[in-house]
Amino acid sequence: MSSRELWADGRLRAAWAARNWPVTFRRYRQLAGISQQRLGELVGMTQGYVSNVERGRHQISSAEVVARITEGLHVPVELGGVARDRALMEWAPSADLRDRIAHAHTAGRADLRTAELIGHVLAQHRRSEDEVGGRLLWPVVRAQLDQVTGLIPGTSGQAADRLMLLAAEHAHWLSWVAWQETKRGPALAWIDLAHGWAVDGGHTDMASWAQRVRAHYSLEHGDPVRALRTAEAARYAGPRPLSPAAEAVAVHQAAMAAAACAERDRARRLADEAHELALQAPVEEARPGWLYWLDPARARLQTADTAYACHRWGEAAEGFKEALPGLAGFPRDYAYYRARLEDAERRA
Repeated sequence: MSSRELWADGRLRAAWAARNWPVTFRRYRQLAGISQQRLGELVGMTQGYVSNVERGRHQISSAEVVARITEGLHVPVELGGVARDRALMEWAPSADLRDRIAHAHTAGRADLRTAELIGHVLAQHRRSEDEVGGRLLWPVVRAQLDQVTGLIPGTSGQAADRLMLLAAEHAHWLSWVAWQETKRGPALAWIDLAHGWAVDGGHTDMASWAQRVRAHYSLEHGDPVRALRTAEAARYAGPRPLSPAAEAVAVHQAAMAAAACAERDRARRLADEAHELALQAPVEEARPGWLYWLDPARARLQTADTAYACHRWGEAAEGFKEALPGLAGFPRDYAYYRARLEDAERRA
C-alpha cells in the first residue's frame, strides 16, 4: 500500500489532526504492516521509544520531532499545516476562501490528480465519520477544502466545474458537522456556499442535495412549513433532471416535512414515491458519491421513518425491524433506528 493510500484512512488522519500519537503510530503500523522497529527507523526513534509512545508513556511536543514524523511518514501536504485548536475555533467560512472561488474560470491548468486524490479521501471521511466523529475530522476536511479552492483560480471549463463540485462536497460536509456541533450560523453559511458552488459548476444533484439539507435543518429547528417549501424546491434545482437517488432524498425530506405539518396522506404518497425512486439506483455506482449510503435497506428505513412521523406505529416498527440488519457498519445510525424501533413497538 502506497503512502497516499495509507493516508486516505479516516482514522489515521483524524488521529494525526488530534495529535493523538499512540493511535497515529499504531494505526500507521497496522495499515503499513510494519513493526515498531521499522516505524522507529522512519521517524528517527528507537523501538523502545516507539513502544512507549504507543503506550502513552511518552508525549511528543517538540516541533523538531513532529517535523521528523511528518517527513518520515510522508504526511500529505494538506495535513502538515493542520492547527488543532485554531481550526476547530474557526467554524465559519473565511473571506479568503470566498475570494479564491471568485477567481474561478480564468485561463490555466491545475493538478487534477491532486483533486482526484482529495475527492477519494473525502469519500473515506464520509464513511468513517460515523465511527470517528466529525469534530476530529473537521480540521482535516477544512485543510483539504483550502487545497481544492487553491486550485480553482488556475482552471477553466470542465476542470473548473469538477473542482467546484469537489468544493461543494467539502462545504456540505463542513456544514453537516457544524450543525451537529450546534454551530447553526456557520452550518447555514457552509450549506449556502455548497449550493452556490454547485449551481456555478452546473451540478444539479449537489444543488438539490444542499437544498434538501437546508430543509432538514429547518425541520430540526421546528419550522416544518419552511422545510416543506425548501424540500419541494430541491426537486427542481437546475436545468437538468435529477438522478433518481438525488430526487429520492429530496422527496423523502418533503414527506417528513409534510408529516410534521399534519398532512399525513400527502406524506404517505411522497414516501412511496421516494422509495420507488431510491430503488431505481440500488447499487452505489448509480448514485452520487455523497449518497453512497442510499441502498435498498436505507430506502426501506426512510419509508419507515415517514410512517413513524405519521404515527403509524405498527407499520414503522415492521419497516425498522426489516431494514436494521443493513446498518451493521453504521453504529450511530443503528442505535438511532433501534431506538425508533423500540419506541414504535411500545406505541403500537
